[in-house]
Amino acid sequence: MTERVEETYSPKILVFSTNSISDPGIDLAGLLKMHYPPSAYTISIPCSSGINPDWIIYALKRGFDGVFIAADGSDCPYRDDCSELTAKIVMAAQEKAKEIGINPSRIKMAAICSVCAEAFVNHMKKFSEALLKIGSTRDEIGGENVSS
Repeated sequence: MTERVEETYSPKILVFSTNSISDPGIDLAGLLKMHYPPSAYTISIPCSSGINPDWIIYALKRGFDGVFIAADGSDCPYRDDCSELTAKIVMAAQEKAKEIGINPSRIKMAAICSVCAEAFVNHMKKFSEALLKIGSTRDEIGGENVSS
């Protein structure tokens, strides 16, 4: 007799992280062995204001349940107005999400600095809990997304 293993749903989160500011904070969380949902996947980028809203929508359509932008905040080495531009990108992505029937609260942004390990972990835990309540993106777009 084989033992049945109960499969539990864990929201899949894509994190856009900046390589000079938020990446070190996320790496610090790992070094300190701080635990956050293992279904969070990180893509490093130079500046959060360079994200295209279509990338966010693409991720949601392809199986991610949420997208989190770990922004540079006021520490951005590239732009003084990085936070404002990133916020506009997030708002544009949320509007596009609404238009296609995806809950806009699946898209979040917060400034994560190089020593913000605890803040990052807390954001991931809270975001994952919120996504658990919302459910899978498949439910919102009729199972059209493709997980990989």
